Amino acid sequence: MKKSIPRCPWPVDDLYIAYHDTEWGVPLHDDRTLFEFLVLEGAQAGLSWHIILKKRGNYRKAFNHFDPQKVARYNETKLAALLANPGIIRNRLKIAAAVRNAKAFLAVQEEFGSFDRYIWRFVDGRPIINMHRSMKDVPARTRESDAMSRDLKQRGFTFVGSTICYAHMQATGMVNDHLVTCFRHKELGGKAKC
Repeated sequence: MKKSIPRCPWPVDDLYIAYHDTEWGVPLHDDRTLFEFLVLEGAQAGLSWHIILKKRGNYRKAFNHFDPQKVARYNETKLAALLANPGIIRNRLKIAAAVRNAKAFLAVQEEFGSFDRYIWRFVDGRPIINMHRSMKDVPARTRESDAMSRDLKQRGFTFVGSTICYAHMQATGMVNDHLVTCFRHKELGGKAKC
């Protein structure tokens, strides 16, 4: 019998396993993909990440592959089309937040040269490597996510509470929250399990 790979306990199906094994916690420095995760994390508020992952392809089509310049120009006609799109979460506030956040995102790019340069400042430019042994040890927010949330809000972003910011940090590899027993922990810079 083939031994299963030790991984975090939350990936329960092929979609989640693929995301866990190839994306979650991988340091990300591409502005467009950082914008994608910002929109998706906002859409996830109050829902499960699994729902968002299932709709991710639909989001990419609906939101012009997360081109912030295009999203920032969405007008009422486009917003109405998005609200009628059954392939995404049809929440007026979340859709409006994506457009508002695209405008704020572009302003950050203008100020800092890239969103990547701006966002990674909250972890001093390198991932925080945590040493969690159980999912109950993984926080929902941290001092860094609190600071990120405050700063993003001051810059006009919405749907960027501290919990959403921490989920963004986990997804984009700003923190390594793979359990120490998970094979990805060490691959992403953690120490071997004790």
